[in-house]
This record gives sequence, structure tokens and C-alpha cells, in this order.
Amino acid sequence: MNRIFLAVTAATMLLCSCGQVPAGDAEGRWSEEKAAGWYADKPWPVGFNYVAATAINQFEMWQEETFDPATMDKEMGMAQGLGFNTVRIFLHDIVWEADPEGFKSRVDRFLGIAEAHGLKTIVTFFTNGGRFENPKLGPQPPTVQGVHNSQWIQSPGAPSVNDSTTWPRLERYVKDVITEFKDDDRVLYWCLYNEPENFKQGAKSLPLLRAVFKWAREVNPSQPLSSPIWICPGRHGTKTNYPILSFLGENCDIMTFHCYYEADEMEEFISIMKQFGRPMICQEYMGRPRSTFEEIMPILKREKVGAVSWGLTAGKCNFHLQWGSKAGDPEPEVWFHDIFRLDGTPYSQEEVDFIKSMTAGINVAE
Repeated sequence: MNRIFLAVTAATMLLCSCGQVPAGDAEGRWSEEKAAGWYADKPWPVGFNYVAATAINQFEMWQEETFDPATMDKEMGMAQGLGFNTVRIFLHDIVWEADPEGFKSRVDRFLGIAEAHGLKTIVTFFTNGGRFENPKLGPQPPTVQGVHNSQWIQSPGAPSVNDSTTWPRLERYVKDVITEFKDDDRVLYWCLYNEPENFKQGAKSLPLLRAVFKWAREVNPSQPLSSPIWICPGRHGTKTNYPILSFLGENCDIMTFHCYYEADEMEEFISIMKQFGRPMICQEYMGRPRSTFEEIMPILKREKVGAVSWGLTAGKCNFHLQWGSKAGDPEPEVWFHDIFRLDGTPYSQEEVDFIKSMTAGINVAE
């Protein structure tokens, strides 16, 4: 209880920390009333983070020669069968730069596929997760067997994040894509920057985070803007970055967060997020055995918090392997992420039945 008290106190302090955010940064932010009305008008958002089973990373997902609408259609149908109504995707600035019109056309096609299966899409631009070692378009490195997500690519990558002279290209990218889909109701909301608190690869994110919110506000889309809080404030030592949390608390239209931990931490995280007075979506959770559908989904549904788990099919990204897996490791008895095998059979029929019991009766998005 002391931990919960301290965490909630920290969150409250964040709400009062207006002095850390330059005047004008929150200009155009949705009111609490507008955000609440937007959320009240929708079914419980429940779904998954998605990379096609045939894609090793964002490049293979979106470049023309490896874009795979047939697999996407099949997998969106599998998600629809679970009762999911939400899918989250990750774009990449380098693929856009090579072919802006073709890139947007492929995103549009994906949105149409998802809509045909009753799913709204969360669109993510930048991410600090993964690697950035001179990535190149075209054929991608093969899957490293036994390694979780071995070829994921940062966007735009720490060198660009930390060099503002490279940002005009990023501004064109963000504004071009949002402008294309700013009034498209197939887009649920814009996740502008994934895990800005994640400094593992050296990206110092706050200046770019400020900039991308400014660019998106200038386009003024009809959908809300957000960026997630990475870890429960105060829970994991010095990992919490309070200046970034302060910015997010004062600039997000809706509040999003990630939690791959046990039920008690999810409960604590939600109690903190409530202090912001805005709709909440947990846009990453479910990493067995620590975070499971059976333990976490009922909490999110009870609290009316959007539930977006990680992974669908155990494909080239090896999301079903544990984070700490090593090259050559065999498939674990207990999967980490993902729900289905490549042939479409469930990892656990009992788990699938449970998911369906949780989604039964919700007003699935049309």
C-alpha cells in the first residue's frame, strides 16, 4: 500500500508540474470533456499489436515488394474471430521517404482490410525499441532462430532523434501521413512516439517528442493524439523519466501506457493513470507467464481501460519467445507473446475460449 501511495503521489505531482512544460505546448489539446465523449461513443477497445507473420520488421511490413495483404486479411479474420475490434501498427519513416504515395496507398489498403474485419487501427510513428545499424530497404536480414524480435528497427533511430537538423524530413513524414488520414474514422488514434522513456539505444527523446506533438497539432486531425507511459512511475528504480511523464500528462488527448507485469502492478498503474482524468488504453500487455490474458484482461475490462495485447501469430518476429532468449534456443513450453501458430491453431484453446468470453457481447466496431 505504501508503494501505491507513493506512486499515486508522484503522479499527482506530475499533474501539478506545469512549469516543466513550455507555454503553448498543450495548445489544441482536447478538453477532458471532448476526450470523454470520444471514448464513450466507442465499444471497449480490445485488440492486439500487429506485424504480419511474413514480416521480420517494419520494412518488410510496408515496402512494396514484401507488403502482404493476403496474410493481413487472413490474420485480421483470425482477430475478428476472437472478438477483437482494435489493431495497432508501426510505420517507418524510411519506407515513407522512399515512396510516399505508394506507402500511403499501402497503409490505406491495410486500413481497409482491418475495417472489413471490424477493426479500428492505432497508427504508431516513432519508436525507440529495436536496433538502428544503418538499416536499408530491400531484402532484410533473416530471422535469428531462437531470438525474440531480432530485426526490429528504431524509427527514426537515435542518431536522428538526437540531431534536430534531421527533423525537417520527419516533420514532412508525420504531417503527410496524418493529413492523408486526418478525417478517416478507420484510424482510432495516433500514437506519435512509442516508448519515449526507453533510452536503451541512446535516444534522448523529449525534444523530438515535443516537436512531433507540435507537428500533429498543426495538422489538427479528428482523431486523438497520444504517446505511452512506458513503465509504472516509481516502480522500477530510476527508469521513470519524470520530465517526459510531465509532458505526456499535459499534452496527450487520451492517456496510454504499457504494462507487462502482474495484476498488482496493473492495478497500481491504472490507479495512477486515473489521476489524469482522461480515457485510458493499455496499448501493450500480455507476456506470459508474468502477464496473462486470464489475469489482466478482467482488470482492464472492469476499469473500462482499453486492452491491446502484443502479438497474434508466431511468425518471423519470434514474438512468442521470451525477451531474454538466445540464438538456437528451442521453442519454450510457455510462450511469451502471440496467440496462434502459423497454421492458425491456437497456442492454447483454453486461452482463446477465455478471450472470446471476455469479448462476447461488446459492441464490436463496424
